[in-house]
Amino acid sequence: MNLPSLEQFFNVVKDYNLAIWPMQVIAYLIGFVALILAIKKTKYSSRIISAILAFFWLWVGFIFSPIYFTKVFEMAGVYVVLSIIQGIIFLIFGVFRPNISFRFKTNVYSIIGIVFIIYAMLGYPLIEYFFGRGYPQLLSFGLVPCPTTIFTFGLFLWTDEKLPKYILIIPLILAISGSLAVYLGIWEDIGLIIAGILGTIMIVIRDRRM
Repeated sequence: MNLPSLEQFFNVVKDYNLAIWPMQVIAYLIGFVALILAIKKTKYSSRIISAILAFFWLWVGFIFSPIYFTKVFEMAGVYVVLSIIQGIIFLIFGVFRPNISFRFKTNVYSIIGIVFIIYAMLGYPLIEYFFGRGYPQLLSFGLVPCPTTIFTFGLFLWTDEKLPKYILIIPLILAISGSLAVYLGIWEDIGLIIAGILGTIMIVIRDRRM
């Protein structure tokens, strides 16, 4: 398997960000909507949050990975398939046949969820600016796999009922695959690996205690 150089990858990211503007702003707006709905739960808030997560994952599956990521990474097709499947899972089991309940609570799980969410939305751009990669060479929240996966794990820790474990499988796979990005030199993806492994362990422990 041939990995792209760091320069090749971020040239693709640059082209992607310039092509999709202002989707970055929209992604942040609907991301904040998901957080507000989890804090102030309503009858349909969990469905709306699931729809937002489905949108993020399907966007990655239909736009970023097949059109841009495939230009530099021969295994990008795997990301296409997995992202689309995860988006469909959110639609089926979160929107149409709801089996996920999001609600923020003041416990250790939600606090760690906040850390993941902040890292996904703010940590990535701050670290990237630190390494001299400002816009448009940013891994856009909600629109590329890495911060989207961390955000997903953050919201998983905000669920107030047992989470079906099949919903964790693909995000965990993509989180562990972040090791390839770290090897390439994308150091911010260390947070992706931590979020995937720690988030999964915490959710399993929490659900056993419910």
